[in-house]
Amino acid sequence: MTIREVSELLKINEKTAYRLAAAGDIPGFKVGGSWRFRRSEIDRWIERQSAKPKGERAG
Repeated sequence: MTIREVSELLKINEKTAYRLAAAGDIPGFKVGGSWRFRRSEIDRWIERQSAKPKGERAG
């Protein structure tokens, strides 16, 4: 998935998605300077975020 696709999935701004990826808060990797994301890893990340108590959610 691209940054645009991830930002649409998460309903966040693309700049926010870049910031979260660069900080390691969402799972992703760079290919030739562009961020890429595996849908399965994003889905697992969403599950982990929803399982955390409200005060502990990051990104």
